[in-house]
Amino acid sequence: MMNNRQFEIFAVVFTAFGKFLFYDILDQRLIFILLMFLFWGIYITYRVRQYPDVLKSWGFRMDNFYIVLRKVLPFGITAILVCFFIGFMQDTINLHWHLIPILILYPLFGTLQQFLLMALVAGNLQDLNRFRHHTIILLSSVLFGLLHYPHWWLVVGTFLLALFYSYIFLKERNLYVLGIFHGWLGGIFYYTVVDKDPFFEVFKPLLM
Repeated sequence: MMNNRQFEIFAVVFTAFGKFLFYDILDQRLIFILLMFLFWGIYITYRVRQYPDVLKSWGFRMDNFYIVLRKVLPFGITAILVCFFIGFMQDTINLHWHLIPILILYPLFGTLQQFLLMALVAGNLQDLNRFRHHTIILLSSVLFGLLHYPHWWLVVGTFLLALFYSYIFLKERNLYVLGIFHGWLGGIFYYTVVDKDPFFEVFKPLLM
């Protein structure tokens, strides 16, 4: 019988298949995001009632927020500069007012993604003690990169991001810093390197 950690890893993989179905085949991004928040919100509530301290073990904690922030901030600033440099070289910088709501909303979605990838995949693999540290980092990063297929800029960018984030999470276990930077870097990456408008892609059923 599956234990909680095994179920969580399986559920993350199932969620990944849902991403390909709703994002890449059905083009229903908003529905997928709402279903993700609904399902995982229910699961988190259920687990917290079983074991109140699970939130801290997952990384929903503030006691080490500034410690992690100091470690992630130099990487984040460098990544933003690289995004603008690549965008300038490609002539793909397309700053739009949609970037403002993305910088507000995307960290929420980024925190959920980091929860699935870091807490439920990398964290559970670490707790199961079946893989070496660097193997967990590599597996988590490959998974995160593949989730953004077939957009190769996103595959490469998210793979590199996950390498750093996995290393930080396994040492510090804080999701808030990673979720915020995930959202901000992801939003800037879309409007500079990829030349896409994720706000319109997600909310176009409401905007059209």
